[in-house]
Amino acid sequence: MPDIRLPIRTERLVLRRFEASDLDAYHAYHSLPETARFLPGEVKSYTQSMESVGKYANFVFEKEGDWICLAIEAADSPGLLGEVVLKWLPGYGQAEIGWSLAPEARGKGIAAEAARALLNLGFGELRFHRIDAKLDALNLASAALCERLGMRLESTKVERWHYKGRWATEVVYAILAEEWKSRQPD
Repeated sequence: MPDIRLPIRTERLVLRRFEASDLDAYHAYHSLPETARFLPGEVKSYTQSMESVGKYANFVFEKEGDWICLAIEAADSPGLLGEVVLKWLPGYGQAEIGWSLAPEARGKGIAAEAARALLNLGFGELRFHRIDAKLDALNLASAALCERLGMRLESTKVERWHYKGRWATEVVYAILAEEWKSRQPD
């Protein structure tokens, strides 16, 4: 895999490595039940947030199981708005994308813009063949985002996960490299 050139700049955003100064903003939204609702773990303690920011700041992306987690900030206003993640899955050319935003950044197209940039990286420089997103079926906002990105609903696995004291249905959205590239302007 090639070196990943950071930061990644879009029209409105900068995607970069996490920094120690992101800790308080990261904890502010990851300590909220509404943020944790569709994430695997519970709300994060300050110590857990510190551990996450440390891991995200020092990621390596060299082999299956590695992941990129980039801080999202507005190009014209520094400050953490959320994160976007790309995980290298087992199996040739496979990856998974995900995102999480602070409440004040939601509903403004920020996740879509950040996810597009990460899909461009995944299918461009990193040459993945297929990228998917695995969601709780109740996460309607992320499902709508997957559809806006051109991802197709591939499967619904009823009561696939047991987390937070209940069974959850998993939906999987995916897109192939050639599908993504055919949707991009020349």
